[in-house]
Amino acid sequence: MRARNAGAMIALLAAAAGCEPKAPAQSPARAEAPRSSAPATAAQPADPIGPKPELPRPEPFTPPAPVVLDGPNGAKVWLLERHTLPIVSVSVAVASGSADDPKGAAGLAHITASMLDEGAGQRSAVELSSAINDLGATLSVGARADGSLATLSVLKKNFGKAFTLLADVVARPRFEAKEWKRVSELWQNDLRKRGDDPTRVSALVSTAALYGPGTPYGHPVEGLLADARSIGLPAVKAFYKTAWRPDRAVITVVGDITRDEVMQAISRDLGTWSAKGAAPAAKGAPAGAAPAAKGAPAGAAQAAPAWKPPRLVLVDRPGAPQSVIGVVREGVAASDPRRPLLQLINTALGGSFTSRLNQNLREDHGWSYGAASAFSETKQQGVFVARASVVTEATGPALKEMLAELAKMADSGLTRDELAKVQAHDRADLVSAYETANRTAQRLGTLARLQLPETFDGAASEARQKATLAGLAELARAVDPKEATLVVVGPRQEILPQLQAIGLGEPEAWDVEGQPIQPKKAP
Repeated sequence: MRARNAGAMIALLAAAAGCEPKAPAQSPARAEAPRSSAPATAAQPADPIGPKPELPRPEPFTPPAPVVLDGPNGAKVWLLERHTLPIVSVSVAVASGSADDPKGAAGLAHITASMLDEGAGQRSAVELSSAINDLGATLSVGARADGSLATLSVLKKNFGKAFTLLADVVARPRFEAKEWKRVSELWQNDLRKRGDDPTRVSALVSTAALYGPGTPYGHPVEGLLADARSIGLPAVKAFYKTAWRPDRAVITVVGDITRDEVMQAISRDLGTWSAKGAAPAAKGAPAGAAPAAKGAPAGAAQAAPAWKPPRLVLVDRPGAPQSVIGVVREGVAASDPRRPLLQLINTALGGSFTSRLNQNLREDHGWSYGAASAFSETKQQGVFVARASVVTEATGPALKEMLAELAKMADSGLTRDELAKVQAHDRADLVSAYETANRTAQRLGTLARLQLPETFDGAASEARQKATLAGLAELARAVDPKEATLVVVGPRQEILPQLQAIGLGEPEAWDVEGQPIQPKKAP
């Protein structure tokens, strides 16, 4: 029936065209359809809105660079005028932080910064806080590893009065005994509670294990409980005199303000801020180096670590439903020309929600709410760390997956798709960092604290946007876990068999204050 219908259709089409169809020379009794060697593919329906447009590659973003001016008594002023909104943000950065804490006084830079806004100039702590609130301003002071910062954000119309308050905090703190008693007690209470936070413990133990307990970068910025008990107000006053000096300060001002207005305010309120005595010398051996051999002279070659990889450090938290797993190894200094490119590698590895670590541990396996990694931003050699909180019963498997992801990145580097994604991500992050006056002042303050040039971010962004797959593949070895220290904070009894099952040996036992626990000697 189908053959007769087909013949009739052909005859009809031929008649319409003005010609008669030719009869076939032979009519086969049975026709066989030709066999295709390839499977048939269904035609893709056309997109009703048309093909996806090809977007041009965005131009590299170059952050605006501030004007550099000379302030009073050796201070530097970085000024970036922005007149789009009536807001002014200020950052005062000094080049002394927790890396300058004296031996046995871990946390001194931190608690000194905490005391600066507890009464200053003619105002008590309560009066100062009320004055800041009345102006609608925000003022904060804090310490980092390589420096300390005081920041201010305020409407333009209140800038003069608010800057006077900031100047009092920086140059004229009162250091009253009654305020010290309260602040010191709160500080020690926070350090006691820190041991209950496994993420803070992991960060503390990671740096202590890498650098060595008590070294400039080997103790936490907020200090250690044993040292906090012995730090008194005289030590705070002495540290302030050496650290918070105009000749070690960079004053960054961003927003709706002119050069004349800035310099008049600084001259009026900080003109008498003086630098007395010699600036402090750098403390200790270069951060990131292994501790020197006992009895070795200063500057001698550093001793090799007393452990063989993989090194495993375990902090016991009996009964904990989660473990914090971490992989830590040496990083680079903030000024190292490799660091901008290492940021791209880290974004793909653990620096974004769609990174490899987060997709593996969170999305694929459901062991964690999030996994991340980072290269620290420090003046001297920093650290690389990958970390995640995981359910206790998956501690071993999760650590195995983390190590595998690090090894894969070290061996193969980024894919082409990842490179395009992380370069776009990097540009967006940099735009965000300079989006508001407050963020811009904070970022410039960070550059000043790290003693980087004010044009650093522009040059770093250009290097990242020009990165190649081959060049990044060479640098990816910086995340190789073969020489890393593995830090696990969790219930030893439940997780030790899991760690042994993935080939790890006997762990070193450490406490929550970053100190190795010496094994008990047999009687």
